[in-house]
Amino acid sequence: MELSSLLKPAAVRVLGHATSKKRLFQDLGDITQSIYGLEATATVDALQERESLGPTGVGHGVALPHARLEGLDHVVGVFLRLEKPLDFDAVDRQPVDLVFALFAPKDAGVEHLKALALVSRTMRESSICAKLRANADPAALHAVLTEARSNQAA
Repeated sequence: MELSSLLKPAAVRVLGHATSKKRLFQDLGDITQSIYGLEATATVDALQERESLGPTGVGHGVALPHARLEGLDHVVGVFLRLEKPLDFDAVDRQPVDLVFALFAPKDAGVEHLKALALVSRTMRESSICAKLRANADPAALHAVLTEARSNQAA
């Protein structure tokens, strides 16, 4: 599994207006609806339900919100670079500026876990995060993300 199979170029965005975690989830719902045809309200509800189990802010300014949804046949992702870091109740209490959201089919088993592990490994790389923070062009951000794991796998 590679990030390029999870993340469409159009699903990479730079946001400047997320004022709360709830607003961010609404933005994610709108994006998943426009890119993947998922129902926005169901996406937001699923993200909030998962977040209620424990925050998905993993530290170092990174959040990995994820949810299982009806209407998918494989795992898909959305990457957001926030121009203004957002309080996300992260484990290290640092605000978040890099968000990689994953959405899996309701009945996804190991595929969802493999995708989450792949994204987690990628986003733990400080050099990748530095490149993501240094760039505001969505096409370049997509390239950094999709080339990162391919180069490490080679």
